[in-house]
Amino acid sequence: MDFKKIKTDTVAVTRNINQLMEPTTNMYETVAILSKRANQIGLEIKEELNSKIAEFAIPNDNLEEVFENREQIEIAKYYEQLPKPTLMAVQEFLNGQVYFRNPLKDSVQE
Repeated sequence: MDFKKIKTDTVAVTRNINQLMEPTTNMYETVAILSKRANQIGLEIKEELNSKIAEFAIPNDNLEEVFENREQIEIAKYYEQLPKPTLMAVQEFLNGQVYFRNPLKDSVQE
């Protein structure tokens, strides 16, 4: 997933509660959906970062030999500038890009 393409604020913004509740009609359900999606995004970012950092890993762990690699610094700066996973999840939710369903509501309607 290319996180740089996600157009969202990098700081917290006050949101309209009614707009967030529109798809679910329940604030608690909305918060649960956003929480789960933020966790998914966070895990994706962490896995991607770990795979990029693993390329620079040195087999022996000697604290005296710490090398600063320009590529590592650039990777760190890139990930530091990304918006937080929660902000990405909210933006995706508001754009209708998050699929969710409630099995309890589905079974009651049948």
